[in-house]
Amino acid sequence: MNARERYGIPHDSVITVAGTVGVGKSTMTSALAQALKFRTSFEKVDTNPYLDKFYKDFERWSFHLQIYFLAERFKEQKKIFEYGGGFIQDRSIYEDTGIFAQMHYEKGTMSEIDYQTYRNLFDAMVMTPYFPHPDLLIYLEGSFEDIIKRIKERGRPMEQQTPIEYWEEMFNRYENWIDNFNSCPVLRLNIADYDILNDETSIEPILEKVGHFIQQSRKWRSSHLLT
Repeated sequence: MNARERYGIPHDSVITVAGTVGVGKSTMTSALAQALKFRTSFEKVDTNPYLDKFYKDFERWSFHLQIYFLAERFKEQKKIFEYGGGFIQDRSIYEDTGIFAQMHYEKGTMSEIDYQTYRNLFDAMVMTPYFPHPDLLIYLEGSFEDIIKRIKERGRPMEQQTPIEYWEEMFNRYENWIDNFNSCPVLRLNIADYDILNDETSIEPILEKVGHFIQQSRKWRSSHLLT
């Protein structure tokens, strides 16, 4: 019996992994996909034409960058469901507006008119009954100290040069965002409770929780469609 059958996870499930920088989204995405024999969907950074420009001038390029992310994630979400599901997705479309675009607006690196244009477009594309929302969003969380430790351990130059205040603000914004998120069911996992890099068996209780959440979610959707 494979993991999907063992934990009652439908073959067409779509699961999104979310969380702040350094929390282990890519690792979790790969581990879940391997265990369930699902495809993966990772963020395409190398082909982004605005990223380098953005880091040199936030005010000039923040709106362009967010519009690009929105379009790419929307196309990716559409492709996932056209395939018939069976995907684990690294980072959600919801984080762009709920965290990054809002942060640029509040910090003055995106104008009010650009922010409202972006929000209106996001709502028209995503916040409708026609948008294919995931079956489950897995939110990875942990203490700020644990996350900073992980960022330091992986040693990416750009991240090492970033002030710790930025990571603290991002951490707090993510916590506020997830507390108010309701676009799909949420499974919160604390990174201190598992170690899938060094202990492959620690994915098993996570799969059990995933199966339970998706089964409950689909029962809820079915009951509401019938009423």
